[in-house]
Amino acid sequence: MMTVHHVALLARDLPVMERFYSGLLGLPVLRRWPGDAGERSVWLDLGAGAFLALERTAAAPAPDEQAGWHMVALRIGRDERASWASRLTAAGHPIFHRTPFTIYARDPEGNRVGLSHYPEPADADDHV
Repeated sequence: MMTVHHVALLARDLPVMERFYSGLLGLPVLRRWPGDAGERSVWLDLGAGAFLALERTAAAPAPDEQAGWHMVALRIGRDERASWASRLTAAGHPIFHRTPFTIYARDPEGNRVGLSHYPEPADADDHV
């Protein structure tokens, strides 16, 4: 059976992206990779042996409409949905879309981030 090994996200501002994913979302740093102009990559623990690689780039990330990765979705508990929505919004990353299973925000560079509790749906009034 195949499982996720890692997800890589290109970042124009690596420290800002690390503060979002590690500081705000709480993903622990697994490893830092040096480069010629400072850090080139930071690996963050996603659990179950998987990690999120934040990779420094000068290129802009692809918009949602183009081919490529659409988003990264992280697992949360159903009972954590409201507190994550409040925490993200307070940090300047408001929820822009909700489904019965997932809330969506954007990281500092505009990449879509989902926080999902599938297969447990939220209360009916929390996904409109």
